[in-house]
Amino acid sequence: MKKLFGLATVLLATITLAACGNGDSKDDATNNSSGEQTKLVVGATTSPHAEILNEAKPLLKKEGVDLEVKSFTDYTLLNKLLAEKEIDANYFQHKPYFEDQVKENGYDFVDAGAIHIEPMGIYSKDIKSVDDIKDGTTVITSNSNTDWGRILTILENAGLIKLKDGVEKTTATFDDIAENKKDLKFKHDIDPGLLVPTYENEKDALVAINANFALTAGLNPEKDALLKDDDNSPYANIIAVRKGDEDKPAIKKLIAALHSDEVKKFVDDKWKGSVKIVDAN
Repeated sequence: MKKLFGLATVLLATITLAACGNGDSKDDATNNSSGEQTKLVVGATTSPHAEILNEAKPLLKKEGVDLEVKSFTDYTLLNKLLAEKEIDANYFQHKPYFEDQVKENGYDFVDAGAIHIEPMGIYSKDIKSVDDIKDGTTVITSNSNTDWGRILTILENAGLIKLKDGVEKTTATFDDIAENKKDLKFKHDIDPGLLVPTYENEKDALVAINANFALTAGLNPEKDALLKDDDNSPYANIIAVRKGDEDKPAIKKLIAALHSDEVKKFVDDKWKGSVKIVDAN
């Protein structure tokens, strides 16, 4: 009887240790030898973010990560869903917008890595060159104040305005203009989703349009924009995660996959420069 009890104890201990080993491997796809996949749910806006994520899916599957992409047209939901732990990460926002949201809402988020940039373009139906911009021309922007510094920097680089000395360009506002050589008028109360129809209908105006909205109208900042920001712009789109998750193996594999040669080629072929994968950090 004692021998049977001792054997049962040994078997129970062996089963318990085996169970603990399997639990650890489910959290770390690197150590997963059973072929089980680590689930990773990422929320993203439809284009180009969700499309880029879907292109990375097969690469991540080989690395033991089962990527689920949840696509949204309303980008304002994505930080809320991340805070509420409905998703593991999100991919839709550039760094200045992210920093503004963290400050405004107290989100305990971190930037896990920059992925791509969508060059901001300033377009016009009627004005064909910078030299054709007349005094008093109206510049129409969205009501998103996190884009204002970006637009003002583009105008400053083109020699149309000058910002006050010492102003942080990513947070600059229209009140920070020191010189306005063409007496440009600024209208900045338009919803971002209405910028394309505004561009179509406004005569002799300059309209600043984010690349994701420009893409839906067939506009390419590389070819169609009168002015655009340069390649070293700080407005790269990032993967955002809750603080502490940035070092998880699945997140690191996601970042690596999105910087892979396969994904870069897909982005270059599909968007022809209107979306660009940035160098890995």
